[in-house]
Amino acid sequence: MSDPRVAKLAKVLAHYSLRIKRGDLVRIAGPVLAESLMRAMYAEALDAGAHPFVRVMLQGQEELYYRRASDDQLKFVSEIDRLEVERINARLSILGNWNTRELTGIDPNRLRVRREATRELQHRFLERAAKGELRWCGTQFPTHAEAQDADMSLTEYEDFVYSAGMLGRADPVAAWERVRREQDGIARFLGEKRQLAVKGPDIDLEVSVAGRTWVNAAGEYNFPDGEVFTGPVEDSVNGRVRFSFPGIYGGREVEDVELLFEQGKVTHARAAKGEDFLHSMLDIDQGARYLGEFAFGLNYNIQRFTRNILFDEKIGGTLHMALGLGYPETGSKNVSGLHWDLICDLRNGAEVTADGEVVYRNGKFVI
Repeated sequence: MSDPRVAKLAKVLAHYSLRIKRGDLVRIAGPVLAESLMRAMYAEALDAGAHPFVRVMLQGQEELYYRRASDDQLKFVSEIDRLEVERINARLSILGNWNTRELTGIDPNRLRVRREATRELQHRFLERAAKGELRWCGTQFPTHAEAQDADMSLTEYEDFVYSAGMLGRADPVAAWERVRREQDGIARFLGEKRQLAVKGPDIDLEVSVAGRTWVNAAGEYNFPDGEVFTGPVEDSVNGRVRFSFPGIYGGREVEDVELLFEQGKVTHARAAKGEDFLHSMLDIDQGARYLGEFAFGLNYNIQRFTRNILFDEKIGGTLHMALGLGYPETGSKNVSGLHWDLICDLRNGAEVTADGEVVYRNGKFVI
């Protein structure tokens, strides 16, 4: 028996997040596990008069690729992928795994080679998105693997996922429109500021956001959502941060990450577990040691860490920053094959000042 919340999610994604309209070329991608959501999205796109197509990931496909592909194959970017990036109007990426640790045994250098090869493609995708030519959204389909990572049963995890998206509300779209209005005030306020300083038990960091745009993320780019983000001035970040939660990238879990920034660049990095992997990602390219994103998590329906960045970076009361690629619409100029979000909890006595004024304390804005 299918979960009625899947059909509800498809409607919100199609008509609120992606705003699918007649004539749009729509790419729907996800694992076989998410068949019910892909089918529901396909139907919604057809009903809207769009031209949807589906890309399905098979069990073990990604691991097989990284184990068997030659160096030439890792560096190969097909003309089909290039054409998609230039022609699609909307893209939905559905997350869902059989095994979230599938790539743990893969040599990090192979991941690095692939990230380098697709860097230009990713940058072009974000360029089109920044111009409003392409709409995109990522969402989660609940699976046993993610439920296990979150220390939940599948039923508990389904409730968590759909609650975070406010799909239990009579009108989820109206609920997200309220979030948009509330976050818009924060984004506009921060957009008038030049310098932020964050101080707390795990962080003592200064960053310039002068001339940069704060984006209000209220369900378009990710679903569920709930954050405001910008791209900091590349050479402005100074100080230290110890990330409160493990950093997870490519199926690898790196614990107790601590970074030191000088004039924007990571000059020292350590981790209690996975330090070699951390250094290999920082060495992907020149941009990997600079921040491409600086963001506040504002979804207070999410209060627990689940080892899934889609949810964890939105935890109400947290700050996350991404090493590597920045979003052009924020004004970020950082280009990299890496985009790795790392999260710092600010609910433990931390304080944020903007141009010398306290604007945030203990996990909440006080403006």
